[in-house]
Amino acid sequence: MTVDGRLARGERTRTAALDAAVVLATEAGLHGLSLAQLADTLGVSKSGLFAHWRSKEALQLAAIDRAVEQWQERIVAPALRAPRGVRRLRALHDARIDFYAARVLPGGCFFANTQFEYNARPGPVRDRLAAAFADWTTFLETLVRQAVDVGDLPAGLDVAQLAYEIDALGMSAAMHSRLLDPDAAYRHARQGLLDRLRALCPDPTLLPEGRP
Repeated sequence: MTVDGRLARGERTRTAALDAAVVLATEAGLHGLSLAQLADTLGVSKSGLFAHWRSKEALQLAAIDRAVEQWQERIVAPALRAPRGVRRLRALHDARIDFYAARVLPGGCFFANTQFEYNARPGPVRDRLAAAFADWTTFLETLVRQAVDVGDLPAGLDVAQLAYEIDALGMSAAMHSRLLDPDAAYRHARQGLLDRLRALCPDPTLLPEGRP
């Protein structure tokens, strides 16, 4: 095997381990995630994982980064294939709800869970989570601003407010779907955004009529 082949295999192994770490964090908490716990889950030695992450905190930070990558792969990337404007906003929201509905993470939304877990735990892990939330908010505001620029939303719109409402609908779906009727939670979240965008968009042909 070539050096490049070994490096590629090593990266695949690392990514698979981090995927398992993200799942564990949603099920048992990010604060409790440890090299020993991950080693037991994967059936490997703790020393083998130590070669990748030298501490529990390093593993936790890497798990956050991997959760962000999953979010980019499963939610952001598909939405960016939609045209700029309200259709892209709706595609992003639908992709997020689809991600939750697919139960990719059996313990629920990584970010919904960890924001409550770390809101009173200062330190590097909380800082990394806060940065991820800030990046997501900025991205949402960028897409809303694009929708204004292409004429899908009215000039003078409070961009930050609409971005906040979009995220609130997604967060509410993440929380309600865990303890209440998930189908109803996802349906209300989709309908909520569709109704909001319809009320703002001057071109009704850009958004479907009826219920999603």
